[in-house]
This record gives sequence, C-alpha cells and structure tokens, in this order.
Amino acid sequence: MGEEANCNVAMESAAPKENGHTTGGAAAEAKAAAAWAEITVTDAAAVPKPTPPPAAVAVDPRLQGISDAIRVVPHFPKQGIMFNDITPLLLRPGVFKDAVDIFVERYRGMAIAAVAGIEARGFIFGPAIALAIGAKFIPLRKPKKLPGEVISETYVLEYGTDCLQMHVGAIEPGERVLIVDDLVATGGTLCAAIRLLERAGADVVECACLIGLPKFKRSGAIMPWLSVEIV
Repeated sequence: MGEEANCNVAMESAAPKENGHTTGGAAAEAKAAAAWAEITVTDAAAVPKPTPPPAAVAVDPRLQGISDAIRVVPHFPKQGIMFNDITPLLLRPGVFKDAVDIFVERYRGMAIAAVAGIEARGFIFGPAIALAIGAKFIPLRKPKKLPGEVISETYVLEYGTDCLQMHVGAIEPGERVLIVDDLVATGGTLCAAIRLLERAGADVVECACLIGLPKFKRSGAIMPWLSVEIV
C-alpha cells in the first residue's frame, strides 16, 4: 500500500494542469523528476540482457559418408517412386559399421530389453544393434512367415492394406523396446509396429530409422512417438 501511495503522489505532482504547468512549482517538478528517474533505473535493471546465440552444433563426420552411400533410384519399383537404395552402403563395411555405431551410441545404457525389426530391411540393422546393446531381437514379419501362434496388426496403405505379425510370447509386459526400420516416410508401418508391441504390453521407447524422407521429416506425420533418423 505504501509503494502504491508514493507512486500516486509522484504521478499527481507531475500531472499537468489545463494551462500546461504542474502543481507545486519547481520543487514539485524536481521531486517528480527524481521519482521517474528512480523508476527508470529500476525498470532498466529488470530488463533481461539479450541471450547470446547458441553455439553451432557439431556435425558428426560419419553422416556424410552414410548419406553418400545411399543412392536414389528413380521410378523403382514403379513409376513415380524415388527408391532409396541402401545396398551400396552395405557393400562398404566401414560405412555400414558407422551407421550401426551411431544407433548403438544412442541406445546403449537405456535399458532396452528388445529390438524389434520390421521386415525386411529392419532385419539388416536391428540384429546388429540388438547384439551391441545386449538386447534380444524380435522380427516383425508379413503374414504367413512366422510358424506357431502369432499376434497380428493390420494397417492401411495408400492402396489396400498390409499386416505385421509377431510371435506370441516374444515380448514380456513392461519390457522396453526399440523399433528399427531402414526408412520412415508417412509412418504407417511404424504405427502398426507400435500398436502391435503395445498390445503385447511392451513399452516402446523410440523408432530408429536410417533414412528420413524430407517430405515427412519433423512434419508431425510420423508422431506422436519420437522417431530418430540418421540421414
């Protein structure tokens, strides 16, 4: 209440009358000027200093070699498709190892119990990552590929539907799982994999893919889970 009263007094002393002069003469003007000077100093001290720009993030030098080893094949397997071919990468052991190592560095120490690989190219990276982090590998396969009892998840494609299957008992409720595939586009297959694993009681930690298509990358089309792409 005292601070509010003092401010009111200062403002009233400095308030102009109709003839353009302030009440109280020179003494009032000096008092008002001192009050406003104090307010100005206080306000200036409260203004936050500008935040310096963040330091540039270092780019992993391995990424360029991985990117260079992936070739784009136009109109494969049909007209209008730009196919990302990872076979040249697999022919370069050093680059292949770099790709696996980047994932291993991220997921080691995250208490992941299982790595689930999506047929078919998730089978290339998934087992290597699983072995390196000490996790079991679970194949998520297309229909009629797994013997024995399976749990299935159907999902919609642009034209028609498809299905992923997993062996019953492959995952224990509460186990932390990483899903691996080679490429993420719209995320439809990854969504099906997540639903399949969560129905079995798994805790899906992340989806890891080698390639993220620029059209869909960070667009929200492949969320709400966190998807990690190398290139």
